[in-house]
Amino acid sequence: MQLIVATRNRDKLKEIRTLLKALPLKVKSLDSFKNVPDVIENGRTLESNAKKKAVQTSRFLKTLVVADDSGLEIKALGGKPGVYSARFSGKNATYDSNNEKVLRLLKNISAGKRKAAFRCVMAIADKGRIIAVAEGRCSGRIGFKPLGREGFGYDPLFIPDGYKKTFAQIGMKRKNSISHRSKALKKARVIIKRYILTY
Repeated sequence: MQLIVATRNRDKLKEIRTLLKALPLKVKSLDSFKNVPDVIENGRTLESNAKKKAVQTSRFLKTLVVADDSGLEIKALGGKPGVYSARFSGKNATYDSNNEKVLRLLKNISAGKRKAAFRCVMAIADKGRIIAVAEGRCSGRIGFKPLGREGFGYDPLFIPDGYKKTFAQIGMKRKNSISHRSKALKKARVIIKRYILTY
């Protein structure tokens, strides 16, 4: 059976494939299909965006789809960038430009006030119907400069609780054992396994 990840982000696909490798699934991204319409992520919450992507994509492809929306919530910034994490620095945002904006906004914020959390909401849908929603969270803090070369997004800035290094420094294997996405996917994996066994 195949599972479609509603993304064109290769970094995210690689991470999800690793976390789902124990299941008898052929995991594909939207890049494996032609003419899949883009879903406008205009929801006000991570959950609404994840559900919208899962429902619309599974309805179009008529198959099982998992979609996620993830965000970095920084306490000193009132929870921003949150749902706007991927495009925090503007329409043509890049990983680097987003990280630069975060550091600029936190320029005068002391170490003790740089608390943050990554959140991930995953929605699972089949043929346009939501099956379940799972959420994961990883708390930590924002560093003072980008460190590390692994991972993607805000990984070079985010230092998870209990660590002195960023996600980008500790490596993907370690990150995948504690990250927000891995926590959400572990919950989703149980649901997907149960679903495909009774399909």
